[in-house]
Amino acid sequence: MRRSTLLFVAMLCCGGVPALGAQVIGRQSSGIGADNRQLTTEDQRASFQRALIHNGKWLTAAGVAAFTVVAATEHRRSRRDWNSLLTICRSAQDACAVAADGRYVRPDAEALYQRSREYDRRANRWLVVAQASLIATTALFIIDLRPGQGPENIPFPSQIRVGSVSGGAGVEMRIAF
Repeated sequence: MRRSTLLFVAMLCCGGVPALGAQVIGRQSSGIGADNRQLTTEDQRASFQRALIHNGKWLTAAGVAAFTVVAATEHRRSRRDWNSLLTICRSAQDACAVAADGRYVRPDAEALYQRSREYDRRANRWLVVAQASLIATTALFIIDLRPGQGPENIPFPSQIRVGSVSGGAGVEMRIAF
């Protein structure tokens, strides 16, 4: 189960990679602009960076979902082993006796405890990776915004300013008609 989940995550991450220019038939050369002028290296670099940011935000967003699913799977495994340990402990009075070194006396109880902890550590690591991906996704969404180019479904362009005024905070909003 674990290998199939990791394979799914790898395929999901690689599935968002756009086709290279040489792989697409019928597309203009990347060195020619829409106005039939030769693009400079700076134009090509800016175009590549825009495409990388625009597509990268969706790739990292898919990563957030995938990493969260993997973390949930690891947590489920941890809970399963923990519940098995509780079943052993409830089966007899001394079933979960602890030795002087802090380990369970019964080897099966100790194995379930250690495996539960390991799954829990894995789940925590995957959640940290998911949160890092979420931060990267948020940053890429913000970077992809272009000043003055809002979405077309907002009827009135507006400006919102938040600042401090004497004795508190203030919000100002201007709507252009």
